[in-house]
Amino acid sequence: MGRIIIRGGNRLKGTIRVGGSKNAALPILGASLLCPGVTVIGDVPRLRDVDVMISLLEYLGARVSRNGHTLHIDGSNVRPLDVSEELMRRMRASNLVLGPLLSRFGRVCISYPGGCDIGSRPMDQHLKAIRKLGADIVEQRGFIRSTSKGLVGRDIQFDVPSVGATENTMMAAVLAKGTTVIRNAAREPEISDLATFLNGMGAMVSGAGSSVIRITGVSEMSPVEHVVIPDRIEAGTHMIAAAVTGGDLSIINVVPEHVEAIIAKLQECGVDVTETENSVRVVAGGELLGGDVKTMPYPGFPTDMQPQFVALCALARGTSIITETIFENRFKHVPELRRMGADIRIEDRTAIVRGVPALSGTHVATSDLRAGAALVLAGLAAENTTVVESPEHIDRGYEDLEHKYRSVGADIHREL
Repeated sequence: MGRIIIRGGNRLKGTIRVGGSKNAALPILGASLLCPGVTVIGDVPRLRDVDVMISLLEYLGARVSRNGHTLHIDGSNVRPLDVSEELMRRMRASNLVLGPLLSRFGRVCISYPGGCDIGSRPMDQHLKAIRKLGADIVEQRGFIRSTSKGLVGRDIQFDVPSVGATENTMMAAVLAKGTTVIRNAAREPEISDLATFLNGMGAMVSGAGSSVIRITGVSEMSPVEHVVIPDRIEAGTHMIAAAVTGGDLSIINVVPEHVEAIIAKLQECGVDVTETENSVRVVAGGELLGGDVKTMPYPGFPTDMQPQFVALCALARGTSIITETIFENRFKHVPELRRMGADIRIEDRTAIVRGVPALSGTHVATSDLRAGAALVLAGLAAENTTVVESPEHIDRGYEDLEHKYRSVGADIHREL
């Protein structure tokens, strides 16, 4: 996939449109397996992870056509085939076919999924919930085989508010007999968007966005047309891009409520942020101030924004304390930022960042999606030229990032 070349120091100014949410699109694509007929999903980002999910749907028999950012998915010929290990290991969210296939067909076989190496993301909460609904599960040689003669609604209490487990349980429960109540459910906006999609198909889901979700099973589902919500992590990344370059960016197609934790932290760091109904404007130019962050489940500060915020703090006055509570292995960007001159020390799950006057461009390598985004942001702000190797990680979650930043004044391009 080549490398990204950035000549830093340009102030970003203009307008960037945020695309549809990757983390909302993936479970919605999985949920399209719940019924025959053609489902239409709009504002689906063109990303590597989405391409993998489409390949998985096609492997299972779905017919998928794309027109720009709109997908037409015909689930009439879907079958619960054993899913190959090669497909599953290409993306973490591939496990989101577990719930819908089991719900519709009563059987499913998948391998344990792959994804970014940012820490432990076990399937135990997924399997606990599926078993509670009445499925038999056999785990053997890295595969999960689940069968059911009919799922039945139950009360399910998660030990931790897992996004993926909440989504899989919702999709498994929509065709179950009776009522399922999910307690300690994840509250992320992507959960609410999935619920909207499912309800459009005829499901009866209430409470999404709160810690208690109630699903009353229905006998069948129907195709629907749906538009994916904006990507709050992409929006947050652009907001920090404006901050670290002293820029003035209007970021459109945003739900401001979804990025309130990011807005609050940027304002604490001395950045001016104003909101409209569907946009935010970020104006920087003064001295950046350090800020402390602890990653938390939504509505707290998102773990997917932690690497980008570390890049900001590397250039902010004072000392910042960044605590990662979600993933134990999510500081892989730190050694690369140090190569650029950042002063960062790691103690267990905490990064202690002492701001420096400037970063200096050099060769850096991405280890995962959000780490890659952080290195691009650092390169935009750095003196001289930064070369970001392995940009395929970035392509998993950002559509044509170089073009968007060039359009607002960055000197950035990709060499193949």
